[in-house]
Amino acid sequence: MGWGNIYRRRLKVFTVTLIIYLDYKAVQQREKWTKKSKRSALWEKAHERNAKRVLSLIIELEGLWVKLGQYLSTRADVLPGAYIVCLKQLQDSLPPRSLHEVCQTIQKELGKPMDDLFTDFVQTPLATASIAQVHRATLVNGKEVVVKVQHMGIKEIILEDLKNAKSIVDWIAWAEPQYDFNPMIDEWCKEAPKELDFNTEAVTINVSIERMSASSFIELIEDGMLVVVVRLGKGVIGISGGRGGVALVQWGKNTRTVSRNLGCQNKGEDNKPAHEVDSTETVLVLEYMDGIRLNDSESLEAYDVNKQKIVEEITRAYAHQIYVDGFFNGDPHPGNFLVSKEPPHRPILLDFGLTKKLSSSVKQALAKMFLASAEGDHVALLSAFAEMGLKLRLDLPEQAMDVTSVFFRNSTPANEAYENVKNLAEQRAKNMKVDAFPGDIVIFSRVLNLLRGLSSSMNVRIVYMDIMRPFAESVLKENINKGPAVNARWIHETPVHSDVEAKLRQFLLELGKDDKILGMQVCAYKDGKVIIDTAAGVLGKYDPRPVQPDSLFPVFSVTKGITAGMVHWLVDNGIMASCNLSWTWPKVWMYALIPLGIGKDSRKDWIKRLSYAFARKLKLEDNVANIWPEFSSNGKHLIKVHHVLNHTSGLHNALADLREEDPLLFADWDECLKRMAMAAPETEPGQVQLYHYLSFGWLCGGIIEHVSGKKFQEVLEEAFIHPLNIEGELYVGIPAGVESRLAALTLDTSDLSKLSELSTRSDLPSTFQAGNISQLVTAMPALFNMLNIRRAIIPAANGHCSARALARYYAALADGGAVPPPHSRLSKPPLGSHPHIPKFPSNENSKNSKGRKSKDNPKHSKDFIDSIHNRNASTDSVTMLIHDGTSPDSSGSLEGGFTQSNNDSKIFCNPRIHDAFLGVGDFENLTIPNGRFGLGFKQYKTKEGSFIGFGHSGMGGSTGYCDVKNRFSIAVTLNKMSFGSTTGRILHFICSELNLPMPEEYLRFGEKDPDTLDLAKPLIN
Repeated sequence: MGWGNIYRRRLKVFTVTLIIYLDYKAVQQREKWTKKSKRSALWEKAHERNAKRVLSLIIELEGLWVKLGQYLSTRADVLPGAYIVCLKQLQDSLPPRSLHEVCQTIQKELGKPMDDLFTDFVQTPLATASIAQVHRATLVNGKEVVVKVQHMGIKEIILEDLKNAKSIVDWIAWAEPQYDFNPMIDEWCKEAPKELDFNTEAVTINVSIERMSASSFIELIEDGMLVVVVRLGKGVIGISGGRGGVALVQWGKNTRTVSRNLGCQNKGEDNKPAHEVDSTETVLVLEYMDGIRLNDSESLEAYDVNKQKIVEEITRAYAHQIYVDGFFNGDPHPGNFLVSKEPPHRPILLDFGLTKKLSSSVKQALAKMFLASAEGDHVALLSAFAEMGLKLRLDLPEQAMDVTSVFFRNSTPANEAYENVKNLAEQRAKNMKVDAFPGDIVIFSRVLNLLRGLSSSMNVRIVYMDIMRPFAESVLKENINKGPAVNARWIHETPVHSDVEAKLRQFLLELGKDDKILGMQVCAYKDGKVIIDTAAGVLGKYDPRPVQPDSLFPVFSVTKGITAGMVHWLVDNGIMASCNLSWTWPKVWMYALIPLGIGKDSRKDWIKRLSYAFARKLKLEDNVANIWPEFSSNGKHLIKVHHVLNHTSGLHNALADLREEDPLLFADWDECLKRMAMAAPETEPGQVQLYHYLSFGWLCGGIIEHVSGKKFQEVLEEAFIHPLNIEGELYVGIPAGVESRLAALTLDTSDLSKLSELSTRSDLPSTFQAGNISQLVTAMPALFNMLNIRRAIIPAANGHCSARALARYYAALADGGAVPPPHSRLSKPPLGSHPHIPKFPSNENSKNSKGRKSKDNPKHSKDFIDSIHNRNASTDSVTMLIHDGTSPDSSGSLEGGFTQSNNDSKIFCNPRIHDAFLGVGDFENLTIPNGRFGLGFKQYKTKEGSFIGFGHSGMGGSTGYCDVKNRFSIAVTLNKMSFGSTTGRILHFICSELNLPMPEEYLRFGEKDPDTLDLAKPLIN
């Protein structure tokens, strides 16, 4: 191809590109002045004329542009219909090259006259594609074949077209930055030239046949059906009749690989014909097979072909190639498939010119990405991205899930393409950028897009998550979630603090071997000192990073104990903004004090005093409506603060309807408070105690914010986080920047199966019985693994903390609010060493998403994902035994066991704060008799009925608890959600070792056989 032709091609490409670009820009402007009813027609006409322009250019230039047009013609899920109609013509055939040119190429490459090679050669080609055309022929041995002949001069044209395509992509990225396709075109420039060498295709076919014999695929797809048809030179090999209905007829290295992968049997390898035809760089001889084209709808209907099943089996075959074998055909457009005419109708895959081989690490990362996406596990997803070299420049890391939603979203029929286009446009509007886009991912995404386009063009719906999941799981089952039996470092390596901790670690190993633990932390204080701080297992089912002491676990209703503590803190500190009193006056005083020479810090202290002067003390007997005026509607004017804390407000089923309406609304703070204010009580306040499983947090949250005039998280930090020095390890709604420390939830299915044994419980509301709990628990892992849910303030359920932070909180409560001495120096990294709100190089704030977040949530830096794999906790090789055999206090008074720490700092000043928590003594009249709850906390009693302490458990088994008399506190956090049997056994073990009294509800966990445990009262609150 001369320089004149090169420049003429280039000029035509850029001219048409510019015309189309300016046309659409003009339509955008015209749309502003067009009636809404006529806008759709305006765009339809623009799509039609530009689609014709594209088609005319492709037919004229051929080469690479045909392949691009074929690819675009399959994208009925995202492209306007006008483009699909026009470009679909490229799937069948292009204008053929002359017979003279074809014969000349064959004779030159094979070195023999046509008559010596074939007894019959059909002059009219079966099809003409971008690189080659195919003729039907008969070999001298009588075998019917097709001959694939490369166009003369196509190599130079393709390479030139790649340069032009690269230039266009660069220009588009400059003109419209949100459309940067450079990663894709770069990979195409690397892979496309390989299709020009048919010897490469021959090698690929051989590899395919070799891998297709793997029996693992047959076990996974059961009755799947696939036929791959290629006939290469150097003999005829027929591979067919594979187990599970898989069949293949091919020869060549690439197809051998795919064949063995799909479990086909070799049907003729030892019976090669005497007359062989060599394949060359530009000529390929393939065995002929009759079939129906996938875009021939009339024939498919005439032969009664089940299109849904055909596409499902094609998808299943590709899932096996990608995830199990790491070797796949990269060009599944409709033109490369046929369907056999004889029942059972089987898909036939043609053309192995473009294939991709994945390394073991990339294959596992792709599987991990898929499964993390399916589980909604953002942390494992970010880890998978980092492993495969995909670095995202994202404003918010949850947008990583948007990337995979593009990969794995369900395919939709073509008539729903408009909605898909809208959704993708919205995603582009988020301005997601990619710093590094590895080539493996480009071809992988291309295959998924082609498969999705295939299903859309055939008007079927494919659920990729369901079809691909078994294959992805098969890849990872041997590489992740290795328990203590095969993982010598399953217990995080930190020095033991006591003899009981050493024994506990052995006990945890036993539980881990029984598959009762995925990831867990246990921390305990005795007499103000740390005696246990152990981490074990991994962060998630698909995240094999080890749990560390500072890992953050979702603890569900354990959060209620923290939220209740905040209400008591406000009561104890007497903080309440005056009823609807504007804060303008204190601000005025702020400036009025300047002339007096009072410094800024002193002025802040004065303003605080002035604010308190305008306020009155919050009391447990206060009506909530007096604090929260909107709350007075629908007969709630008699509900008091102590009714809320004691679960007797009558609003036990409030907000339950959100589970059915839209669970994501739980992330919307303002909406939930609004609905809470409008809810109507079902019982009279103070009469019936029913667990407020959802409403408790919103009731307390509304009180906290209306009382303090501050945000919920600000009060949490002021009340507990900073005084206890647990920064970075206790949140209700996480900030950006802690994602690398998050544990991901999964479900203990063995415990879930026992739900049927649960009977109706009178202490639970009607919307929280066995059937409801089963639905709730099943949905929880996926919902609460989502970053937008983790970021939301859900004050009854969305606590994220380490066990050592939670144990320290309960250690302070056990000592009447006295702050314990600094946490053990043996725990690394030190407790409180993380910034509570991580800082990033960019000062730009994150955009608000659904669910309120702290205003100073920062934007992620582009190196955010790198932190996923750079967390190594150092340890000291020191062992300290502190169990001193101190006997429990025998005083009959609940406060008798309290011995104040030498530390003068306190988070509560009320000497009877324990009675307030438990609702006894002076506070007994504020609670319902014989109830399970005090004022915000679960009461724990001995079998004989005497009080031991208080705490709160969460759905899934995490627990915080303190024994007031014995100055003992413990926290257990875990990510394998059960109904408390594992947690109960751990608490029972530790209390037995320490000779501490056992709360009655934990006594049953001391039984020998855990399978016989009574689940009538699971640890769900």
